[in-house]
Amino acid sequence: MENGTHYRTCHLCEAMCGVAIEMKDGRIASIKGDENDPLSQGHICPKAVALQDLHEDPDRLKKPIRKTGTGWQEMEWAEAFDLVAEKLHQTRQDHGHNSIGVYLGNPNVHNHGSLVATMPLLRAIGTQNRFSATSNDQLPHMLASLEMFGHQVLFPIPDIDHTDLFICIGANPMASNGSLMTVPDFRGRLKALKQRGGRMVVVDPRRTETAKLADEFHFVRPGSDALLMMAMVHTLFEEKLVDPGPAERLVKDADLLRLAALSFTPEVVSAHTGISAEDIRALTRQLATTRKAALYTRMGTSTQTFGGVATWLAYCLNILTGKLDLPGGVLFSQPAIDLVELGAMAGQKGHFGKRHSRVKGLPEFGGEYPASTMADEMLTPGDGQIRAFVTVAGNPVLSSPNGRRLEEALGGLDFMVSVDYYLNETTRHADIILPPTAALERSHYDLIFSMFAVRNFAKYSEALFDAGPGARHDWQILLELAHRLEKLRKGGQLALRAELGWRAFKQIGPDPILDLLLRSGPYGADAGRARGLLQPAVDLVMDILPKRHPLRGLAKLSPLNRHWQELPKGLSLSALKDNPNGVDLGPLQPSLPERLFTRDGKINLAPRRYLDDLGRLHEALAAPAGESLQLIGRRHVRSNNSWMHNSQRLVKGKDRCTLMIHPKDASRLGLQAADSAEISSESRQIVLPVEITEDVMPGVVSIPHGWGHDRDGTGQSVAAAHAGASINDLLSDGRIDPLSGTSVLNGQPVAVKVWRPERQRKRA
Repeated sequence: MENGTHYRTCHLCEAMCGVAIEMKDGRIASIKGDENDPLSQGHICPKAVALQDLHEDPDRLKKPIRKTGTGWQEMEWAEAFDLVAEKLHQTRQDHGHNSIGVYLGNPNVHNHGSLVATMPLLRAIGTQNRFSATSNDQLPHMLASLEMFGHQVLFPIPDIDHTDLFICIGANPMASNGSLMTVPDFRGRLKALKQRGGRMVVVDPRRTETAKLADEFHFVRPGSDALLMMAMVHTLFEEKLVDPGPAERLVKDADLLRLAALSFTPEVVSAHTGISAEDIRALTRQLATTRKAALYTRMGTSTQTFGGVATWLAYCLNILTGKLDLPGGVLFSQPAIDLVELGAMAGQKGHFGKRHSRVKGLPEFGGEYPASTMADEMLTPGDGQIRAFVTVAGNPVLSSPNGRRLEEALGGLDFMVSVDYYLNETTRHADIILPPTAALERSHYDLIFSMFAVRNFAKYSEALFDAGPGARHDWQILLELAHRLEKLRKGGQLALRAELGWRAFKQIGPDPILDLLLRSGPYGADAGRARGLLQPAVDLVMDILPKRHPLRGLAKLSPLNRHWQELPKGLSLSALKDNPNGVDLGPLQPSLPERLFTRDGKINLAPRRYLDDLGRLHEALAAPAGESLQLIGRRHVRSNNSWMHNSQRLVKGKDRCTLMIHPKDASRLGLQAADSAEISSESRQIVLPVEITEDVMPGVVSIPHGWGHDRDGTGQSVAAAHAGASINDLLSDGRIDPLSGTSVLNGQPVAVKVWRPERQRKRA
């Protein structure tokens, strides 16, 4: 790559920060924020400078490796593809399609090439045993969007740049840069909010980095958020504060919600939540009486025993107080490549519970079973038992509950292949690892996170480095495996037309597809003088064809659709290449009712599955408080899940993998600041340094997510030197939100005591 400044989007978290990378003599000289990026405007977090570390990491794999009796050995690509395809095909022939399992990790959603190639691979494998990070993360948000708005990825985004009140429950955007709310420079945006007279309120079991900047903060007991928000709904109806505003004509079943909330008064839920009835009512009134306000929830409310109900209620509170589809409230984005409309046009709006997992009977969501049941499906004999496994850019041993049990399950497989450029805690169990190119060696367009951005924009980044002749992009790896599996399924040869199609797909890659989607989308090519001829045809299609007709869907996406006539035009891949800093497509705008995908065109305030789960919520009110400490996770701005710990500049400094505990609990247990603590849950234990702090509420302890690099056989030297311990080694994979199937990662009970090394030696 030539010397000079090159512009990219950082892919290492949800923020999509623009970076300016200075190149000199073929190497990275510096990484800074891109001041001309329309979304991040020069802001970057510490992870962005680690792009250089990831690219230059000596531990990063460059060629396929195979596990042998004497260790790992490199092999050639052709031999690796042959062996993987043959092993998977043989497993499928001997034990059926469902004997192969697939796990897709979080980095896939940052990678347009992988997204394009994943579906062909899944079709070629043909298994129902599919898993991903979704059920350890945002599934309740996707389910609420499906049930209420008719589409699983239609998320209401807080319009933080124009709001006057931001209520944040169970989220820490100062560390995450937003999540399902792509918001680079949250600190700067919060400062602007306060300068225009706005306020931020945070509710959390921990006084997070975000909470420390809040105008108002409330501790809440883990897992009680649904009780808090149901009491807020009760207050809205009791005090006649319900006013759906712009969405009023679209809302149905408000009376059902009112009846459901009748018994959840602030006084009844106060003791369980740890928030006074007076504060609950005051918070509700703030939301209702501030015209431009937004309530935002994330991991703390999603990954808990009432994750489904809590997320649904958060949506309801925004709707009942008139914040949906209102500037300054919560709005739907209009990305340049509209995966919401494209999915609906293809009949892929989402589905839930079409089938259930073999062992525990857990519901699928979007074709995937909950990740918490992966080990069950590998360890339990019978028809459909997983005997071979494929992981793509994922490390579920550290990111899923009961990681030690999952390790046991992976160790007993007949065959495993991982598409990953690290030998890590999960991939060390593979028979073959197929390493893709690193991010700076491939082009980048963020298909997914542009849908969650607080401002519409588009940006394409060309590859910064030549990958070299021996390298393979992830999309090339996935397509090659899919092609070979299809040929083996057909007896070793495909029909000429199918063969030519596969070859063409592998030849063109994802970027021409990207170009087509940009040109045909709402910001696409302007027809110019031809508009007068084409516009009547598009209008006719929109007027006379049924709502679900494919041609009507294409016309709706077209830049000629009159609904988009005020939007910028002329977007294409070449236009984005000419604007390497990115293209600003404007603020979020009201979009209802056009953006609804429910059958009746209404917003479902009271879907049956949520009402049916309220019996559990009533039982929670009747249950006495437990004596165990409750465990919650946390995130740091220098980390992202389990895959950012091999960068020395990110892990240096004081130990961040600690047990946070309140002084009262520490004193009761005889813990001091210099101690290490043994944290146990059922038959599982880990040991961590103690951090005594009033930033967690009494009765709560906190451990960060993504650590635990102390497994033997990993190839990440820096991470191993800063191993920490995995919170997921404590968490039970049997605890899920029964409504959604989401893993309970927050609120599980644990015991804590002083760790005595001599006691451990006596046990041994």
